[in-house]
Amino acid sequence: MYFLKKHAWLLLLSGLGAGCQTAMPDSSFGKDLEFLRKHQSVLLLQAEDNPDAQVAVVGAWQGRVMTSTATGAAGSGYGWINQSLISKGTYQPHINAYGGEDRFWLSPEGGQYSVFFEKGKDFTFDNWQTPPLIDTVAFETVAQNAQSASFRKRAMLENHSGTSFDIEILRKIRVFSRKENEKWLGTTLPEGIRWVGYESENTLVNHGADWQKDTGLLGVWILGMFTPAPATTIVAPYHNELQLTDNYFGKVPDERLRKGSGAVFLRADGKYRSKIGLTPGSTTGAAGSYDAARQVLTLVQFDVDAAGDYLKSTWEHHAEPYRGDAFNAYNDGPLADGSQMGPFYELESSSSVKPLKKGGSLTHHHRTFHLEGSKEELDAISRKVLGVSLAEIEKAF
Repeated sequence: MYFLKKHAWLLLLSGLGAGCQTAMPDSSFGKDLEFLRKHQSVLLLQAEDNPDAQVAVVGAWQGRVMTSTATGAAGSGYGWINQSLISKGTYQPHINAYGGEDRFWLSPEGGQYSVFFEKGKDFTFDNWQTPPLIDTVAFETVAQNAQSASFRKRAMLENHSGTSFDIEILRKIRVFSRKENEKWLGTTLPEGIRWVGYESENTLVNHGADWQKDTGLLGVWILGMFTPAPATTIVAPYHNELQLTDNYFGKVPDERLRKGSGAVFLRADGKYRSKIGLTPGSTTGAAGSYDAARQVLTLVQFDVDAAGDYLKSTWEHHAEPYRGDAFNAYNDGPLADGSQMGPFYELESSSSVKPLKKGGSLTHHHRTFHLEGSKEELDAISRKVLGVSLAEIEKAF
């Protein structure tokens, strides 16, 4: 949804209700959970060895992780929730942007293989429509316990080129124990650290005809929406040669985007609309953000195939449709008239794609971690996972 032009966002905001949050809400995970339960059935998962590490999942919104906490009901909820839209209780045109830390989407959004534009329709906002499958259709909950929940959905889709897909989506959310967090982060968590970590495992199964590259493929796209703050900075580590896209909405100003020797930094204050993308050959498969005021370190990890095909999603015909980004980050901001959907910021990952035979599948993993603690303790974790110190992050802007 981030390739919309400015006039399109104005129309979208009018449909969603422009009375959305314009400041960081004074809330807590417990209050957010109470609000969600007034409108949907919520599955509350928690780590087996840490009752304060909790994750709220809504099956009716495609098994979406809405928010999480490392500090129990009274602590902060990390996910951005569009309370204004949810409170309306009615579907909106084009998209229902409910929010959430880990939501399932399909790529590509634009281009000749798009599943957001019908065949024969121009790439304009009036013609853009989020498929109900990843917007309003409920996924079936097939299994649940205290630490995990699994969902499935069978559906038919047609892309912009007229290719039909008979697919099944399998999705599992699992909350990590301390030991599992330490395994994925590659470091010991000090006793003073408050933590929550979880994973979404996302599988696409082809039940129809064999997929062909020249008629279009589908990919998994995971997007996490988080609450911004003035002192929050996004960190996107890279290796090899940096291959960065930084002009999705026009060139990102230097005062908002910095390129270090091993990482790219983007402001996540919710005050300026900007987006970046890293190719599969550049991203390390990890990224994150740091809120220096609250001392909260957020980390994401995801599957990457450096030599794989990744779908492009810009609203145009693509000469090279399989040379897209593996990682994206977005910072929300006000439009020309001062209206704004958020504020929020996003950390996103996409799967590689391949021509699936009938019965074939592809799976994409996306992991999210939130850590609170002393600067010294968080610094060691940041250095290990992101390859940069907290001092470097704080000095970026």
